[in-house]
Amino acid sequence: MNQIIGGIAIVTGVSRLKGIGAAICKELAEAGYHIFFTYWTDYDKKMPWSIDLNEPMILKEELIKKGVKVSSMELDLTQYDAPEQLLSRVSEQLGYPDILINNAAYSTNNDFSNITGEELDKHYMVNVRATTLLSSKFAQKFDKKSGGRIVNITSGQFQGPMPGELAYATTKGAVDALTITLSAELAPLGITVNAINPGPTDTGWMTEEIKSELTPMFPFGRIGEPKDVAKMIKFLVSDEADWITGQIIHSEGGFKR
Repeated sequence: MNQIIGGIAIVTGVSRLKGIGAAICKELAEAGYHIFFTYWTDYDKKMPWSIDLNEPMILKEELIKKGVKVSSMELDLTQYDAPEQLLSRVSEQLGYPDILINNAAYSTNNDFSNITGEELDKHYMVNVRATTLLSSKFAQKFDKKSGGRIVNITSGQFQGPMPGELAYATTKGAVDALTITLSAELAPLGITVNAINPGPTDTGWMTEEIKSELTPMFPFGRIGEPKDVAKMIKFLVSDEADWITGQIIHSEGGFKR
């Protein structure tokens, strides 16, 4: 598959080896892209799945063995200067990036009865503000005639309701709207903007009970895996996908709600 020779990809939200972010990094590294990834272990430590603190470094060593350049940084995307920090560090260590994968997300369970302004703000700061500003800063300094790629990870908010995830559904739904409008603004710069909804994906958070409930909803008889969305991203950042922009792609194995 054709690609930008020596292309540099940023992938945010890459803390766990079982996560979608790690799968994206592996897939792009195997295709020859240099990788810069971010992680924020404080968030994952508070989640039910938790994290071993050495997982990001284990991933980094694995990616280096694939023969590409790899850098990373721990970054709190809720900080106002996070986009500038990230792009500055990438430029210093690898060069200006060609690809931005907005994979980082903030997600906790809540509904109309217990949602708080503080919790909604946390979702907004990562899922909407950081994604929007990082995409904006990336595009503002993009000085190549073509080949720029932004891919956002969404969650199918307009495929059906998501009871119990009010703040997450609200803010991730905004990512779909961002994708459509930003794609029109950035096309003249040679940058495509798309979003992928991977559907329910087994990244280590699913219990056996959840897997049993979800499996019959997939016509292929299996639950989505991180590599499934990673392969789609590898296509979207390739030269073959240069005519695809402004799309929200539901790459979820025919999942029936």
